[in-house]
Amino acid sequence: MKFLRLLLIFGLAAGRQAWAVYAPIPDQDQGKAWAFSVAADVVHDSNIFGGATGSISSTVYSLVPKIAFNASVTDQTFLSASYQLNLDHFDSRPGDKTLDSHLFTARLAHAFTQATTLDLSDSYAIEKNPESLLNGLAVNTDQSFKNNEIDASFGTNLGPKTGLTLKARSVLFRYDNARLGASLDRTENLYGVSGDYAVLPELKAVGEYRREDIDYRELGATKDKKSDFLLAGADYNVAKKVTASGRLGVEWRHRQGERSKTSPYAELSTKFDYAPGSFLTAGYVYTLEETSNPLLYTDTQVNRFFVNAQHALTGLVTLSGSVDYEPSKLMGRRGIADVDETTNRYGLALSYLPTKNWTISLNDDYDKISSGDATRELSRNRTGLSARYSF
Repeated sequence: MKFLRLLLIFGLAAGRQAWAVYAPIPDQDQGKAWAFSVAADVVHDSNIFGGATGSISSTVYSLVPKIAFNASVTDQTFLSASYQLNLDHFDSRPGDKTLDSHLFTARLAHAFTQATTLDLSDSYAIEKNPESLLNGLAVNTDQSFKNNEIDASFGTNLGPKTGLTLKARSVLFRYDNARLGASLDRTENLYGVSGDYAVLPELKAVGEYRREDIDYRELGATKDKKSDFLLAGADYNVAKKVTASGRLGVEWRHRQGERSKTSPYAELSTKFDYAPGSFLTAGYVYTLEETSNPLLYTDTQVNRFFVNAQHALTGLVTLSGSVDYEPSKLMGRRGIADVDETTNRYGLALSYLPTKNWTISLNDDYDKISSGDATRELSRNRTGLSARYSF
């Protein structure tokens, strides 16, 4: 269940590592350079194309083999790479009933000293069966796309209590459908610099500047955007098992061919590790994001509230859940009214680990979108059983 895997935790991994570079990898993959896994899923999807009307349901059978390489090249350098294939077969789908998606990842992390680190990663996806569908499109629309994301981070200490971090991200979207591509193909570049100061051993004050450039491949003169962010906040270890992080600030967004906008920005989160293998996270984000229909709307003003929880019922059984509530506003172009839209997402998973190599999960996801634009309504439920074997 992909939704549950995408836990939105902002800033909760603050703090630099010691000399050796740490890279979180699954328990089954630790202690060996090469790791292999294969998963099989059976899912019933009530709305495979995410249509507002005329929804098509299907049972989906998936096979997901994966190969991964994880190694400490030296005491200071960590290298990882992986390839994953998703084969999805639909028992009821117009057109192709078998779709193949591919995911390639690579990461290089290096510690120059105890205080100075560099982290580079790249992820390339060929997605034929998107998990997050674009609302507002006709049923039986090909939403497959290619996506590449490059992330870079460099951190160092300027003094005993002062740190500096430089970050960059570049994300490219290319849709297979020519009409969707003409509307949505774009590159999003984000650059930032942040400084932190240890007010107390458990409290860091943070100041940050970000620059975001969104460049569309077609009709950029009416859709491109440039944004500058100025943020301030803190990372706080409230207690041994409780952490919190927050950023508040302002975004100055310049829109090509449209009115510019000054908007507040916020990202707040907290995490409580209340027992071994059990935690609760919650947070809030206020920001401007891209819309699936840039011809009518400049962007989406999003309020996002989220809660994620994981509870170890026993040493072998884990229950996890996610709730995501997003009251939003589609910002209309000149002459087009703004549209209110609310997105609700719920996820629940029960996982059983009979051995170190096996994971068996029962999953359920529900998506609901209510919109002032009737063509953007969505109701979708996915219930399934999955088994994963690692070796």
